Amino acid sequence: MSDVINLRRERKRRKGVEDAKVADANRRLYGRAKGQKLTENMEKQRLKSLLDGRKLSSGPSGNDSEKP
Repeated sequence: MSDVINLRRERKRRKGVEDAKVADANRRLYGRAKGQKLTENMEKQRLKSLLDGRKLSSGPSGNDSEKP
């Protein structure tokens, strides 16, 4: 036979495990020093400007919304 388990305790245990995973993800996302956040934002801006600088324009006006 199998062991009898208390469903209330099992639900609480599972919720605790799930909450621990969420807390760990939040620590990784939000638990950074100010310098790390600034460095990451600067890197994102640098990559965005690098990508925007390499876009090809369609025509002399550079407006992509116009269709020839």
